[in-house]
Amino acid sequence: MHARRAAVFSVLLALPIVALVPHAPSSWSVFRSRPLLNAGGKVQADDAGGCDYSDGAWVRDADAPTVYTEDCPFLDPGFQCARNGRTNSSFRYWRWQPRGCNLPKFNASDMLERSRNGRIAFAGDSIGRNQWESMVCLLAAGASGSRIYEQSGKPIGRHKGYLSMVFADYNLSVEYYRAPMLVRVDRFPVPASGDGAVRGAVRLDALPRHADRWAGADVLVLNTGHWWNQHKTIKAGNYFTVGKRFNVTTDIREAFRLSLQTVKHWELSNARRSKSYLFFRSYSPSHYSNGAWDTGGSCAAQQEPLTATGGDQFSEENSWMNVAISSAMREVRSEGRNARFLNITYMTELRRDGHPSRHREPGTPPDAPEDCSHWCLPGVPDAWNQVLYAHLLSMGYATRTKH
Repeated sequence: MHARRAAVFSVLLALPIVALVPHAPSSWSVFRSRPLLNAGGKVQADDAGGCDYSDGAWVRDADAPTVYTEDCPFLDPGFQCARNGRTNSSFRYWRWQPRGCNLPKFNASDMLERSRNGRIAFAGDSIGRNQWESMVCLLAAGASGSRIYEQSGKPIGRHKGYLSMVFADYNLSVEYYRAPMLVRVDRFPVPASGDGAVRGAVRLDALPRHADRWAGADVLVLNTGHWWNQHKTIKAGNYFTVGKRFNVTTDIREAFRLSLQTVKHWELSNARRSKSYLFFRSYSPSHYSNGAWDTGGSCAAQQEPLTATGGDQFSEENSWMNVAISSAMREVRSEGRNARFLNITYMTELRRDGHPSRHREPGTPPDAPEDCSHWCLPGVPDAWNQVLYAHLLSMGYATRTKH
């Protein structure tokens, strides 16, 4: 066994080493959308009937909580914050109010009818799973009496591969595919020495094997971001590859841009996607104070949303991801596809109060780091799905009109 591992490692070292030239992203931030102005200085109507849903404020609203509760059977235990000991429920009593227009309420019955005989798929990291579970519970609240089940009998707690929830009365599946980096990550046996070993290859030119299943979805929602850092890649022994070229010094921003080009090529070259709807969600900010996630950072004291970000702090750190995603979606859309950049970053940056924090899933060690990245449910991801629903309405989405 040790000889086999050593052989794998030797093959990797024998692969050609190349350096990718860093690509300088645009300097403007899509932390929150800029208004589009015409020649006369007037705000132009955008894709959502003239409403920019990405910019606004959180308004306290006693009627804001969604119609589902933590009793929704499709929630991961880690997102059930009240059940895990959180006593403050004020984070549920806020409604997102865009500036100058209104955000349509999520109508589960309408969404189910529009999606009849169809598929809605989410592919991405565990925060994408947050949004998927929100969507399943939102729809389940409007499907009273309908049988809802996992297509292959997998438990909801499964965190590998994919899950597909079937709404039997609507012949609808709502699916989640775990793909933290959206591109394929190949794992290798670790040599006995361990330190400095190549543990995986992030294949910037290939999507995960289950991407073939994404292709047939009527609505596909992609996300990534939290794994695109030194800790998850180079420091963890995961290096970037393009074809047979293996690289140990690739700039992460350039690697991210190349991965988006792979997503774009897949979308545009796949005939099954020509009449489907593609959304790429923007980065979901974390809220660690007084340290990072692994150095004692906390969000436990946060009880209310921010009213403003005080200078767009987020844009200094991660807005380059949003710039790259937005650009890729514009390119896809320019080819006639139903593609949108689902910009939830600003609204989410304000919600420092919505994380599980210390109230993690049962069995979590007392000294484990706080979770200030994922979201309690019901909670902030419900608003993301409300924005998604609003965009679909503006685009005339209905599976019966697809063919």
